[in-house]
Amino acid sequence: MENRFLDKVEDNTTVQTWSETAQQGKCDSLAEGYVSELWDFTRISVTQISLQELKEIWDQWNDEVKQLFYSSYGDLPYLLDIKMDKHLFRALAQFWNPAYSCFTFGKGDLVPTVEEYIALLRCSKIQVDRVYLRAVNVTTFLKKLVNITGMSEQWVAARIKQKGESTYIHWKNLRDLILAHPDVKRKVDVFALSVYGLVVFPKALGHVDQAVIDLFDQIDKKVTPVPIILVETFRSLNECRRACEGRFIRCAQLLLAWFHSHFWKLDKVSYRVFSENYSPLKEIVAIPRRNDIS
Repeated sequence: MENRFLDKVEDNTTVQTWSETAQQGKCDSLAEGYVSELWDFTRISVTQISLQELKEIWDQWNDEVKQLFYSSYGDLPYLLDIKMDKHLFRALAQFWNPAYSCFTFGKGDLVPTVEEYIALLRCSKIQVDRVYLRAVNVTTFLKKLVNITGMSEQWVAARIKQKGESTYIHWKNLRDLILAHPDVKRKVDVFALSVYGLVVFPKALGHVDQAVIDLFDQIDKKVTPVPIILVETFRSLNECRRACEGRFIRCAQLLLAWFHSHFWKLDKVSYRVFSENYSPLKEIVAIPRRNDIS
């Protein structure tokens, strides 16, 4: 067992060394003669609603309910405790290069991968080979909400709102349902839906829209949401950089956690990434950080 573990660590080191060497030697992957240029300062906003109510609900649950959540949806709750350092996020965004779809630091490139995000979210029920694909007119928005919440069609229909082309349900309705629902599994499902709507895809402040409901409906079928999270993250970064301003409407907490995770060498804990019981998000949350550096 020990030899297999050491071999895995050695293989990982070899791959990392090869990757760094290739990057230093090859550098650009675009057409020959292309010059990478980063634009001027981007006025990017990471505005979100207060997550205090979600935190309070989570803190009220006992260990049994929390374990039910972890087994179904992974380490999502730790995202609630990641401090949204807007100064660090804005500084990080300055290095995003839309031409490469990666962060460019001098001659080195860095970009989140599917494997890294899966390791951060740690959901054993997710099947990484089943990718989310939005179906067209299979199940209505109302039916999906009925299936997720376990409430009647009348209850759901009375709380669905329409604004322009967007269909959504307000977070306050989901909060009240979580607090009052007699079915523990439904409580967990609606809480997870709220995290996806308010933290992972916070498009409309205080609302969970139809696109999130569509994605969440597939998660229950063990489809991994990670590729679509990455795609939407890249898209949001690209739009903000090209316009030199804008609101980042994808999971800022997860992107910051990924960035922090690349400093694990400083703590000399490289062996932990191979442990099934190790939670990168839990450790990132536990590390004290200054958030007042402008």
